[in-house]
Amino acid sequence: MIKLIAIDLDGTLLNDKKQISERNKQALAQAKSMGVKIVICTGRPLKAIEGFLEELNLLESGDYSITFNGGLVQKNDTGEIIEQTVMEQNDIRTLHQVAEKMDLPLDVLSEGTVLQFPTSQTNPSIYSQLNKLLDFQPAVMKELNDSTIYNKAVIAIDQEILDPKIAEIPKIYYDQYEIIKTRNNLLEFMPKGITKGYGISLLAKDLGIERHEIMGIGDEENDLPMIEYVGMGVAMANAIPLVRDAADYVTATNEEDGVAQAIEQFVLHEKEGFDGIL
Repeated sequence: MIKLIAIDLDGTLLNDKKQISERNKQALAQAKSMGVKIVICTGRPLKAIEGFLEELNLLESGDYSITFNGGLVQKNDTGEIIEQTVMEQNDIRTLHQVAEKMDLPLDVLSEGTVLQFPTSQTNPSIYSQLNKLLDFQPAVMKELNDSTIYNKAVIAIDQEILDPKIAEIPKIYYDQYEIIKTRNNLLEFMPKGITKGYGISLLAKDLGIERHEIMGIGDEENDLPMIEYVGMGVAMANAIPLVRDAADYVTATNEEDGVAQAIEQFVLHEKEGFDGIL
């Protein structure tokens, strides 16, 4: 029996207009009314998803979100942090050098604020276009301090520029960080071992929920650890091949209410087993 559903946003719960369909809302509301925990699991900070949480009635006591790709587990009603892993100043200095050498823009998220470092004069960041709900401010390395929280670093640039650059990143940095594409034009850096799967494992332990009682639904590379960790991994039909191959089940696309279809079939209808591909 599924007791917790972890759901990605972009390309999964949200359609291409960044909206939640009525069918998805109804399926989630029904699952919540049955006592199932509905957990948004995203790379975004809590500030950037509060509108969706309100829309889904997930701002009550007992509602949780996993943000920053597993770096934060938070209570939705108060924002209280249950679990947190952040980057150190030295990490930011290292990634600043990497971005500067590769002539790429570097943005560092500090809770709901994005610190924008001038690491590239030719390739400006497009992160403000991707996350309009966040506060953006220029930053320089000498302003780094111990009182600031550094949640993650990102490189946001057009895909035709980003993809060739990714191939140039030395392997040593993959040994130090989780380096994952979360969209075709967004590369994210997290502390090593911090993934959506890790965040779900922490929340599940706190709630006394077993892996086989968890469903995870996603579409992108950063969803892979979640899909692999949970008892029922569901990939969207629009998911990247890596995620589809790892999933237990492939549902419809984000334009076809794929989230609702999976929840209706395996949670609301309480069907046993989960074999087959849509």
